[in-house]
Amino acid sequence: MDLPESASMAHAFTAAMSVALIIVDGRGDIQFANPAFCSLFGYEADEIRGRPVTIIIPERMRGAHTVGMSNVAAGAKPGLGGKPVEVSAIKSDGTEFPIEITLSTWKTEKGFWAGAAIKDISERRERDAKLMRLASHDTLTGLQNRHEFMSTLAQKLSSGMACSLFLMDLDGFKEVNDTHGHVVGDSLLQAVAVRIPYLVGDRASVGRLGGDEFAICYANNGDPMLAQKEAAAILDAFRKPFSLGGLDLELGASIGIAIAPRHGNDADELLASADFALYCAKAAGGRAYRFFEPSMRSESQARRATRDDLRRALRSGELELYYQPQVELSTRRIVGFEALIRWNHPTHGLLLPGRFLPSLEQSSVATEIGWWTLDEACRMAALLNEGGEVCKVAVNLFAQQFRAPNLRDRVVEAVTRHGLAPACLELEVTEEITLNDNEASLQTLNGIRDIGVGVAFDDFGTGYASLSSLQRFPLKTLKIDKAFIRDIQTSASDAAITRALVAMSREMGLDTVAEGIETEAQAAVLLAMGCDQGQGYLFGRPMPAQDALEFFRQVQVRSNSALSPTLLVAQASSRSR
Repeated sequence: MDLPESASMAHAFTAAMSVALIIVDGRGDIQFANPAFCSLFGYEADEIRGRPVTIIIPERMRGAHTVGMSNVAAGAKPGLGGKPVEVSAIKSDGTEFPIEITLSTWKTEKGFWAGAAIKDISERRERDAKLMRLASHDTLTGLQNRHEFMSTLAQKLSSGMACSLFLMDLDGFKEVNDTHGHVVGDSLLQAVAVRIPYLVGDRASVGRLGGDEFAICYANNGDPMLAQKEAAAILDAFRKPFSLGGLDLELGASIGIAIAPRHGNDADELLASADFALYCAKAAGGRAYRFFEPSMRSESQARRATRDDLRRALRSGELELYYQPQVELSTRRIVGFEALIRWNHPTHGLLLPGRFLPSLEQSSVATEIGWWTLDEACRMAALLNEGGEVCKVAVNLFAQQFRAPNLRDRVVEAVTRHGLAPACLELEVTEEITLNDNEASLQTLNGIRDIGVGVAFDDFGTGYASLSSLQRFPLKTLKIDKAFIRDIQTSASDAAITRALVAMSREMGLDTVAEGIETEAQAAVLLAMGCDQGQGYLFGRPMPAQDALEFFRQVQVRSNSALSPTLLVAQASSRSR
């Protein structure tokens, strides 16, 4: 094979290759470029020959290229010879893109030459960027994931930067998931991931740490007043519902705030402090923010331990409902029972609510126990009323239950499952829980009353409800707190408050139940004031379900035999001690 034929075959070979090939002479001018090169860079074959190779090199890199080529031409060994290198290049239209270039050099009688094989690696870079993004960002929301957010936070703190860290949990998200399904739940998280960055702008970085928990870091902001202002703005923004596919979803937010360096010098410590503060915000009823305080740490750890123990107690059947009778004061006839939770602890014995309820508030365990309590109360009410009597059972709702969007459905399910007339069930809520979100509470209460279930305000008078606001709520019962009953005979103010509450309740057509009645004298004063019903140790202490059923049946039989109310009360008190 002669030389011209070899050259012809080499030319045909390079023309058929998909890899871009180029040959540059010692002056840096392009002497050969195959079709793949022309196609890649956007040049015609006849316009590229003789052009300086710098036309494909970004301007910022041309100086280094010229020096390097001159050194190699002068005899220096090429440092990158035969090794693929990733650099940037420029197309004919000025577009910059990434390439992988493998360089070779040689000398002939005509001088120094350099050749290069070039690949477009734009797709690889995009793929690598996507993988990097997947590694550092949450796939659902596009926000920083936990690892990336914590790494960024750690970098800021290691530089000595003051930061305000917000840990935010969504109030009511679990209920949305349970009611509408995970598709709607995921869409809601995506909507939240749009709203938060819009609110904070470029003042902060935002991440999703997992589930419905988000984190916000305000760098160069260690001012509690500014943090307070930002938190209030976020809570206010969450008062507006999220509209998704025809659904208007109510969602609140609770925020725990920790400020570096006073609440933590490293990322993990600062996050833990914010988490303690978040727990306290949710325990306060949610839809609130709290700053970290050192005392929260030990209190929160103890509560979490109790909460874990309670979850186990629910599974193992250690929880039990006790029932305290409610009577008509004029006849002492039993008109209902209040269901009160107890914990049969394996080592500490029977525990009253004050020992463990504070650990339950605003936790997922509270919701589980709340639904169990509702079901048990309906079971008891069905047994009490199986003979045709009308005896209500009142059960307290946790704040988290009350704000659940599926509360009405859960009540309907429980009532239907036990074949119970809705009027035999009464749900008790505190005025504080109800009035935290006036409009949403009104809708919830209307939904409950629409199915015939009674609604009671518990411990009324100890919160901050205005008397006029009660006219808006569809209540059936007003329960006067025992704090006003204890000294009703000796305290003029307690007597005046109780008298006003009774009069107001009667004017509104509500049943009035006075709690904490322990003496006949207290009962007489209340009866004279016009109070309908009473509850307290005078009429019976809380008792297990079977004892309450037996006592109620005995009382009904004896009532038909005209046994005196005083004797009935004495027997009730004796049984429940």
